[in-house]
Amino acid sequence: MTKADIIAIIAEGTGLTKVETAAVVDGFIASLSYSLKQGETVELRGFGTFKVVDRKPRIGRNPKTGEEIEIPSRKVPVFKSSRDFRDYINAPEKDMDIEGF
Repeated sequence: MTKADIIAIIAEGTGLTKVETAAVVDGFIASLSYSLKQGETVELRGFGTFKVVDRKPRIGRNPKTGEEIEIPSRKVPVFKSSRDFRDYINAPEKDMDIEGF
């Protein structure tokens, strides 16, 4: 599924145009990204939590040459799904619908 597919599904379900829906989806992604960049945790109840974690520096290997290289520390966005979301994903196929979540 692509962003365009998501926009089409939301537009069909809400009655908004695809252009309006695209603006909403883009705004959501931008606000989520900005909040994570500021170091905030974003919690969507019933879906999951987005946050940024620090990865420590480490020694890695170039798989082609076997040479050791130093990988610097960095910040990485992570997502932890909620129990409700995991239960929905693991529910039998017959119990699944887009509105049932």
